[in-house]
Amino acid sequence: MMTAPSPIRTARAELESTVRPVTDKRVSAAEAIELVRSGDHIAVGGTNYARTPMALLFEILRQERTGLTLSRPLSCYEVELFLGTGMADTVVTSWVGIGHGWGLARILRHCVENGQARFEEWSHLGMGMRYQAGAMGVPFLPTVSMLGSDLANNTETAPVVCPFTGQRLLAIPSLNPDVALIHVHRADQYGNAQIDGYPLMDAEMARASRRVVLSAEEIVTTEEIRRDPGSTVIPHFAVDAVVEVPYGAYPHECYGKYEVDSEHVDEYMRAVRETGVAAAREYVERHVGKHADFSGFLADIGSERLRAQQLRAQELMPR
Repeated sequence: MMTAPSPIRTARAELESTVRPVTDKRVSAAEAIELVRSGDHIAVGGTNYARTPMALLFEILRQERTGLTLSRPLSCYEVELFLGTGMADTVVTSWVGIGHGWGLARILRHCVENGQARFEEWSHLGMGMRYQAGAMGVPFLPTVSMLGSDLANNTETAPVVCPFTGQRLLAIPSLNPDVALIHVHRADQYGNAQIDGYPLMDAEMARASRRVVLSAEEIVTTEEIRRDPGSTVIPHFAVDAVVEVPYGAYPHECYGKYEVDSEHVDEYMRAVRETGVAAAREYVERHVGKHADFSGFLADIGSERLRAQQLRAQELMPR
């Protein structure tokens, strides 16, 4: 009796059959987001407010994709923008919020408690292992993370016994998102991408996803990429599109390039405390809807303010 192929086998077959030739993959953000369809599972690169691909996320909001699932190792308020506008209905992550003085995500809580969204909670390591398993093409990876916790009881995990030691472990299922959106420091036209500082879980996410869109602070020559091959964490054969977007993670941070604009975040959080979900919709209308693209948003912010965040980042770098 034949059985239907498992999701991991289907995903692995799709990834193995995907052809990504060595060709110029430079496109605009609007063109890149044509790879994102309503109903897709979108993996968001970076962590919290570090290297969030905001330019790409803004473009999805502008194009109004709906029925989306968002996953990320640790999410920030970008989740609230999608929930508040009704474009996403499922969040898969270890935590949602801004933290460090700003607190947890009030809009997420409202949407989940009122049945408007589903929150699937994993440990931070658990999320990384799901992407890693998806990248490896295996159905699960074993761990002790989440073992004995309510997280294990509320997610699709399974206890397993190590065949060598008899140790009780937890099987974490693989994850193969439809699209990964990742912001990097630099990439060449083919999609070879480099990240300064901690790479987080972006490499695993890229290899696990069916389609990969990169935004880069700058597009450089392949010769420059080859001068420091150890910094190339995402290879061209894992990438479908590359978008050059200076300040592409703003108002979040990009290590060594610019710091998070805390005043911008303060303004958003004050609005959330006052008007709740409406604040997310108003944020999207103000910062996304009224501009033709991300450059319009940055122009509204102003070069002086952007330069101030750049100088703050440079102050923290080794001299």
